[in-house]
Formats: sequence, C-alpha cells, structure tokens
Amino acid sequence: MGLIVQKFGGSSVANTDKLKVVSEHIISEVEMENRVVVVVSAQGKTTDKLISEEAEILKNPIKLNKEDLNENNLKREHDVLVSTGEQITISKLSMLLNKMGYKAVSLTGWQVPIITNSQYTNGKIRYIENKKILEYLKAGNIVIVAGFQGVDENENITTLGRGGSDTTAVAIAASLNADRCDIYTDVDGVYTSDPKIVDNVKKIDKISYDEMLELSSMGAKVLHNRCVEIGKKYNIPIYVKSTFEKNSIGTLVSDKGSFEDFMISGIAKDDYISRITIIGLENKIGKTYQLFKLLSDNMINVDIIVQSLGEHITRNIAFTVKMNDLEKTLRVLDENKDILKISQILHYENLSKVSIIGLGINNKLDIASSMFEALYENNINMHMISTSEIKISVLVNSDEADLAVKAIHKKFFE
Repeated sequence: MGLIVQKFGGSSVANTDKLKVVSEHIISEVEMENRVVVVVSAQGKTTDKLISEEAEILKNPIKLNKEDLNENNLKREHDVLVSTGEQITISKLSMLLNKMGYKAVSLTGWQVPIITNSQYTNGKIRYIENKKILEYLKAGNIVIVAGFQGVDENENITTLGRGGSDTTAVAIAASLNADRCDIYTDVDGVYTSDPKIVDNVKKIDKISYDEMLELSSMGAKVLHNRCVEIGKKYNIPIYVKSTFEKNSIGTLVSDKGSFEDFMISGIAKDDYISRITIIGLENKIGKTYQLFKLLSDNMINVDIIVQSLGEHITRNIAFTVKMNDLEKTLRVLDENKDILKISQILHYENLSKVSIIGLGINNKLDIASSMFEALYENNINMHMISTSEIKISVLVNSDEADLAVKAIHKKFFE
C-alpha cells in the first residue's frame, strides 16, 4: 500500500463534469489499495471573480485619509476572501466521492493545519501538522485538502501566492513522506518549449529537479519553482500529468535528469524585462556591494549582471529587472546617485530573456555556438548573455523573442 498525493488545478475542477473525471483518477489509485491525499485549486476563474468583486469594494468612492487605510488589514481580508474558492472545491469533490461510495473528508488549510509565516498574499510554509491527515487516512478516508492557503501562528488565514496549490501538494507529500506527488493539469507533461510558440515541441519523459527549477524560473509555467524546490529538498518524485488524457504517463521530475536523452532539456522565455546600465561607478572595493545592497533593501530583484573589467578609475555595470520594478529602480538609483558617485543611468525596455536548459550544458562545447548561430541566422541581436552549469540565457528584443525560441528549438530538436 502506497501513499499518493494528487493535485488538480482550476481548469481540472472547473465544473461538475470535470470533477467526475478527477474522481476517476482518485478512485483508480484507491482501487490499487493506495492511500490518497488530494489537493485542489479553486474552480475555473473563481479566484479572478473574487478579486474583481474585491476591486469593486475598494474602488467605492468613500473618502479616506491615508492614516485611516491600513494596508496590512486589507491584505489580511484579501486572503480571507480568496481562500474561499478552494473551500468550495474541496466540499464539492468530497460530496461527489462519498456519493460514489468512497469515504472522503475535506480539510481547509487551517484545519490541517498548514502553518505559514504572516506574509499575506505570498505566505511561506513553515511546517505542516499532519496528525489529522494521518488519522483520517487510517480510518479509510480519501483526504481532500484546500491548496493555496494556510494559517499563521496567530490563526490568521494566509495565501501562498502564485503556484500555491502546487506548493501545498508537494509540501504535504514531503510532510507525509509520500511515494510520489502527481500534479494534474491541462497538458500532458513538460515539453521542450511552449506549445503556444513552437508547433512541433517534444514531450520530456523525465527531467531533473535542477533542470525543472531553471525552466520554471525562466518562464515555463507548468510547475512553479517553489514546489520543485521542496520536491528536490525532500526527494519527492513529481509527475506532471494530463487530467483529461487517459493513461497519461506525463513527465517525471526527480533526481535523475534527461541529459542522456537530449543535448538540452528545454527552451524557456521570460518577458517584460528591462536592462539598466550604470555608467561611471567608482572602481573601489565595496562600491558594487553598496549598489546591490541598496537595491536589495528596496526589495528589487536583480537577475543578469554584467560588469566591465574595472581596469580604470570607473567601471560600468549592467543588470536586468522585471518591467514592473523599473520605475522604482530608476527612482532609487537617482535618489542615491551622488552617494554612489554614478555618472549616468541608462535603461532599455521591452526585452525578453530566452534560455536553454540542460544538465552539464557547459561541458558540451558546441551548445553555445549553436544557440548563437540560430540567432545570427535569424538576424536577432543579443543584448546580454548569462551562463551557468545548467543554462545559457540571452536578452533579446521582446518583439523577436518568439522567433528566437522557434529558431533555437529548430536548431536543437529538429
């Protein structure tokens, strides 16, 4: 008898007919004498609907002084509101399974409980008290848990942010030392690139945690990197499967990668990137630290960094930030321009990062040249280049990003 955690996303549980399909996947594991814990998202666009209703309230033309508006209280109530979507799903699915003759019980995040920090809208799981789950499993129940939510140590409801239900599922699997975690979605696994961009993508049968982490962080949206990090830390095999394709084998994410099968595992694209160039930063020890400590203190996440050799009195540093951080970054730099002794601040908008990912990629001599050749053949300019043991990323104009992905995919996979 194994212990399996299954997760079903919003599109998989969108209506009653789809809930019946989900029930078939659950029952198939029960019939194989496995104990099953199920994690679900809110149905379809329920969360978006709740957020739009919230916006209607907050746009109500009531005059408030700034001191009357407690932002943290609003975030708290936001989490209380949006967490209700998953509660609807767990109750419906539990009802359906019980009606079909299978014992099932639903648990919200605070009933488990899943203990998080107090960061509303983007909570981090501290630990999971799994005693109640184990008791229900021992009594022969299928346990249906609400994803995306938890509770802090002051019993305030929190939500886990983007990819929260995936994170819940893998965290529960790790807590229970489950045999595996199956993530059901509307695609049959992980592909070599985005099927919406590239026509003839190839499904990857198995991929390492590290490769999947890079694909997720580089823009691939099949799995969120937070859940992959947990899977890697606790060595929980993760299967990405299709809810609506029978006998879906999907993609296995584990400690064994795909580098024996492909030169690279996949190609990802991350949009809405801007490049900032600092001209004339004083070439003294500690100046680079001072610059990036300033950005860190202002909660600005920096990605690719390129620095000049620094052989003169000054040096130049270029780095990238997401477009939604650009205005804030420029303001912080301008306010501290004299302290940092910066000569000039330049920025370039509407860029995309295109990356190839594969274990040991830097040990294959022709990988970089083949990638750059594909871009050259399509007259695509590279603004910046970043490499690691597992990826090569280039910065290109956003309007050329899809063409870059297609060209690189063709070079390696066709």
